[in-house]
This record gives sequence, structure tokens and C-alpha cells, in this order.
Amino acid sequence: MKLRNILATLLIAFPVCRMTAAVDPNFYIFLCFGQSNMEGAARPEAQDLVSPGPRFLLMPAVDDPQRGRKMGEWCEALPPLCRPNNGLTPADYFGRTLVKSLPDNIRVGVIHVAIGGIRIEGFMPDSIAAYVKKAPSWMKGMLEAYDNNPYERLVTLARKAQKDGVIKGILMHQGESNTDDPDWAWKVQNVYDNLLGDLQLKPEEVPLLAGEVVQADGQGQCIRMNKQINELPLTLHTAQVISSTGCTNGPDRLHFDAAGYRELGCRYGERMAELLGYKPVRPVIQQPKTFEVPADAVLATTTVPGNNFPKIDSQRRAYFRVVAPEADKVVLDICNKKYDMESDGRGAWFATTDPLVVGFHYYFLNIGGVNFIDPSTETFFGCNREAGGIEILEGPEGDYYRPQAGVAHGQVRSIYYYSNSSNQWRHAMVYTPAEYEKGKKRYPVLYLQHGMGEDETGWSKQGHMQHIMDNAIASGKAVPMIVVMESGDIKAPFGRGQSFESYGASFYPVLLNDLIPYIDSNFRTKSDREHRAMAGLSWGGHQTFDVVLNNIDKFAYMGTFSGAIFGLDVKTAYNGIFSRADEFNKNIHYLFMSCGSEENFGTEAMVKNLKELGINAHFYESKGTAHEWLTWRRGLNEFIPHLFK
Repeated sequence: MKLRNILATLLIAFPVCRMTAAVDPNFYIFLCFGQSNMEGAARPEAQDLVSPGPRFLLMPAVDDPQRGRKMGEWCEALPPLCRPNNGLTPADYFGRTLVKSLPDNIRVGVIHVAIGGIRIEGFMPDSIAAYVKKAPSWMKGMLEAYDNNPYERLVTLARKAQKDGVIKGILMHQGESNTDDPDWAWKVQNVYDNLLGDLQLKPEEVPLLAGEVVQADGQGQCIRMNKQINELPLTLHTAQVISSTGCTNGPDRLHFDAAGYRELGCRYGERMAELLGYKPVRPVIQQPKTFEVPADAVLATTTVPGNNFPKIDSQRRAYFRVVAPEADKVVLDICNKKYDMESDGRGAWFATTDPLVVGFHYYFLNIGGVNFIDPSTETFFGCNREAGGIEILEGPEGDYYRPQAGVAHGQVRSIYYYSNSSNQWRHAMVYTPAEYEKGKKRYPVLYLQHGMGEDETGWSKQGHMQHIMDNAIASGKAVPMIVVMESGDIKAPFGRGQSFESYGASFYPVLLNDLIPYIDSNFRTKSDREHRAMAGLSWGGHQTFDVVLNNIDKFAYMGTFSGAIFGLDVKTAYNGIFSRADEFNKNIHYLFMSCGSEENFGTEAMVKNLKELGINAHFYESKGTAHEWLTWRRGLNEFIPHLFK
């Protein structure tokens, strides 16, 4: 009993306290406040998301559930340091510079409170309440994140941090919203003095570092504010001004870009290291690269207006640029070759190709194994999906597929019709010659099909069919005609277990029973077989053989361009029609087959076999081209002069 009484007396005299870690004098803490440039307006890039290590810490001023951060609890200092949706700030590379410059036993921590657009009054204790009441609506959510008192949030967290380490400095980037305010320096002094008083700090031990605003080579939106910032030490003798000279900026000339924030942040860190008595050492930064484009390079005709790339030089090399700041690797896939794009260190990626062959080429960009379309280029349906594309221009020899001055131009119409054969609405493109609107004349019709993985827009968009027709008609090479283009049910790739014979065959009854009757009913056509032709490229050529040779009573002309006609026994195919040369030649007035010299489709050999059977088959070879749109443009241009004559 005596021992128990002694213990009780000791407990009364010395109450038990919760054990806490002692303040670490080697844990240097810095308070960061300001407006949008301190908040962070640039998207972090790959190098910014590499951890600076356990010596650089952040005490979040708001919760960030996505990153597992809780307000007031130290965590790894990776961007965003301010709020969940903010970006890179000067504080990021301030901290990285300090941990490089200071001894290994010293840790660095930051507390970060900033609000885009806020005036300095928003941090003055006596002015905050009035400021919040008059704040613009777009700022209210940001203020609410700090319970409408950003100053109090900063002080509350700073007091908590003082239990762990020592406050060594204050970083500020503010002033854009107070440009030309003659009392700005005094107001900054007010905020600084209140922080020192509330946190019991000594001014000679806690300097204020204030950064200049964006200069933009003298064109900064608020550049006049820099004069006031540079004069701040006249009012606040512990203030240190951090120059923004040469710090790059975004297009608004108000915010720094990622490289600008890195540079400015390093300058904050270097100044603080010097004030602490250490030699500044910068972290390793991937410096922006400059990619040279020859002066003779011009925008590709397929580049979306308002973009500076893709470009093509006089040697037919193409230059590509895409902004993908969070990507680790970007690949350009064009003309059966893949190019690793190079980062400029500021979020943009560049690639230069080998000289490309003339003509139209699909291409993709690839990030993380996923192909996507270059946002700077027009899109084209090809490769079973929307794709990017670029035109490598021919010389004057390509004028036949370009619009020409003095040539009357026809129209390409978009139509929808209902197919009873497939129980669905379907889409087609219809070319009418320039003279179609001027009279009551009737016209022959060419049904023109695209290839596998493309759609009904291909001939008019990638193939420039309308210009080929306009120019050929204007020169008298071809008679005026209507051209109809449908998807042909070959936009999608071969299905699993699907045979060659069935691929695209669902289009045949649609064409014969729905599309042809619709065209004859809604356009002024000559609806007999003598005035109807069919042709197609690649698998569209395969469809042409299937349709025409099984329906000779409906077509008198046929053509293929790189036709996908493989393993055909010309003596027995299509009920042996080729073995009856007289019958074939009487009904099919013109059979045309073409291919590129660089593709191995066996077209020339097949034409030779047909001729040996007595078939009037005509062959054309496109020199220097492969399975591509330039081959097919040339083929169409050679084919149409022989129709309906």
C-alpha cells in the first residue's frame, strides 16, 4: 500500500505526457505563398515527376485523396505542390536545388498556399474577410479550399511544422494582380510582419524571397510590376529579389512554362543556399532542345490550319511535332518505318523522317503502345479507323488530281438511302459533273469502290477523285458522268473465321437491289447496262469482279486498281466466262487492270493470261508506286477516258 501511494503522488506531481519527437534543427522549412505562378500553371513533364528523394518534403495545405495526401501530414514533394489540379511551381525546383546544395543530413520541407489571381490583400489578416466577400466567382472555390482564409491556413500549418523543424525562409510570387499599386510593397511588409509575429520568428533569420513576373522579352502582360518588385528591398530590408530574366513563358505571356518554372525555382534555391552559407548546386535538368527545320520546309497540305507542323522540305523529308509532356516515349509510324521522337525537354516531341515517296501516306503517333492521331493533321478513314495522313507533293505531273483554274468543278454529295436488303440506312458519296445543274441531260454512272479498311469518303478525300474527273471532263478526255461511292461493307477488317468469299459480299444485294435503283430514281441517269460501269481499288477490285462478272446484264465496263484478285483460275472462274472470249468481249466493252510497279499483286500476269484466252484486257503500271493512293489516282485517270464511248 505504501508503494502504491508513492506512485500516485508521483503521477500527481509529474503528469504523464504524450511523447513527441524533438524539433530537428536540420529540418529546414519554407513557407510559399502567392498567386497563379506560385500556384503552378504549367503541366509537369516526365523529368519533374521523378522523385527528388526523401530529403524534400511537402506538408499539403489541402487534402489530395488521389495521391494519398492529407492536409498537415508530411509527404514526398512531387508536383503538384499546391492543390490537386495545379502544376509545376518555382517551389518544386527550389527544393530540389536546396537538397543538392545542402549537406546530406539536412532535409527541406515546404508549405504551399497560393491562389490564382489573388491580390496581396487576400493574405493581409485585416483585409482577408472583406476581400473574400468581393472576390470574383471564379476564385471562390479556391478560397473555400483554404476555408476562405489562406493566411490562417498557412500559419496553422506552419505552427504544426515548427514542432518538427525550423522555418528558414518565405517564398513569394505575387504582384501581377497588384500591378501599378503604389502601396504594394507596404502590403507585402504587412503580410511578412504578421507571419513573423504569429510564428515568433526573427526577420534576420527568415528572409523573404520575391520573384519577378514573366518578362517575355519585354512583352510580359504585367512586366511593369517588376520595377516595384525590384524596389521591394527599399521597404522590406530582408527581401531578396529573384530575377526572371530569360525564364521562358507560355503563350499568354503571363505564366511561365515548365522550363521557366524550373529555371526560376533553381534561382530561388540558389539564393537561399547562399544565404544559408552553402555553395549552390543545381539538380540535373534535361535542357530544352532546339530542333532545326530547313528554311525550305513548308506546311503539308494536310496540316490543320493554325499548326506549325507537319512540314515537308525540298528533299521530301517530313517534320513532325506533338506536345505530350507526360509521355516517356513517343513513336512516329509512317511508310512502314517507326521513328523514335525526341523530346525538347519542354513537353514537345519531334521527329524527322527519311525522304518519303510522293503521294498520300497514313501515319500514327504511338504512346504506351496505343496509336493515336496527330492532332495537327487532317483525319482520313483508313487502316480500319480514322487516321492521320500527309501528302508528299508531286510536281506538275500531279496536276491532274489538283483543282485547276478555269476548270468547272462538279459536286460531291453526301446521301443517305434505306436498304431493304440490309434493313438499315446507309451512306454514300455521289459525284455529279459541273454541268449537271444546268440542264435536264441524263448521265452514265460509274460505281467506284475503295479498299479494305477505308470508307466511302476515301476516293473523294484521299483520292481527289472529283478533281481527276473535273480535269478529265474539261480537257475532253472523259465524258461527263456520275460517280457513286459506297462503303461496301469492308470498313472493318476480316472477322474471325471469315472467308475471302464472304468478306464484303453482303454489299452485293445492297448495290444491285437498293443503291442502283435509288441512284436511278433520284439522279438523272442513263439506267441501262450500256451506261453503267464498276471499278474498285484493292478489295474493291475484288468486289468489282464478283459483282460485274455475275451480273453482266447490268454492267458494260469494269476496272481494278491493285485489285485483290488472288488464286483465280481464269479458265473456270465465274462460270468460265473468260473461256468464252467472244461473249465476254461483246458484253464488257472495256476491262482495265492496273497496279504499282512496287507491289506484287500479280496483276500483269493475270492480264497476260486473260489475253491468251482472247479477252480484251488492258493493263497499266504506275511507275515507282506501291499499294497506295497515288497508284489508284493514276489508275482512275487512265481508266475513265475509255468509259461510255
